[in-house]
Amino acid sequence: MKRWAVVSDIHGNLPALESVLADARGVDGWLNLGDTVSGPLWPRETAALLMMLDWPTIAGNHERQLLTLPRARMGASDAYAASALTDAQRAWLASLPATLNPAAGPYCVHGAPGNDLQYLLETVTPQGLRAATDDELAARLGSLAPPMLLCGHSHVPRCRPHAGGLVANPGSVGLQAYDDMHPHAHVVENGSPHARYAIVESGPAGWQVLLREVPYDHETAAQRAERNGRGDWADALRSGRVGRTEAEVMRSARAAPR
Repeated sequence: MKRWAVVSDIHGNLPALESVLADARGVDGWLNLGDTVSGPLWPRETAALLMMLDWPTIAGNHERQLLTLPRARMGASDAYAASALTDAQRAWLASLPATLNPAAGPYCVHGAPGNDLQYLLETVTPQGLRAATDDELAARLGSLAPPMLLCGHSHVPRCRPHAGGLVANPGSVGLQAYDDMHPHAHVVENGSPHARYAIVESGPAGWQVLLREVPYDHETAAQRAERNGRGDWADALRSGRVGRTEAEVMRSARAAPR
């Protein structure tokens, strides 16, 4: 029997990560599903802590973006993190694999297998976000059918069966709501500011998943986001709901007198 604590989408939210660390007692190991530092919070400090902890970690789409895109093409969250990271931290991010399959452990991806920008357990339509159908999930998994598969990216904590066993998203440690335009305009809202993670356990009866939510000092994180020009993050961090959108905040910043 082995118990893993699984985190994803930390997005540089150091106090949220520290609360998860304090909550997950008695686990045998940790897994990190990516999107670790991008955001207007504590990217350098978060990277330093995780490099010291040395957990098995994969790269998400934001690691790829902040390492490969020209600064002019980066989103504001990636650009903030890219400016804050040290050379050693950038090298650490560049070394991260796209998938993990630790011995006796779950198979780990960030988004859908082979596509770090696609949600695995959700589907975006012109009407918004909804849970993926069984057929959509099967098409995204293809021939991949491990007993336990873990994904991140959508920030939505969710667990459901698939042909080979279970697939689960632990939710996001660091950001409980956001708006996005890919591939259609949609919002994600978990409805509370608490940090999310999961504990997965293998045993004689197969895999079990416990989705956890942990209170932390979200007001400090929201105030930091506000100071760094991201009122959209501040609203989401306080409530787990979308208030100001990223586009609104960026328009206001461009219109502000200099």
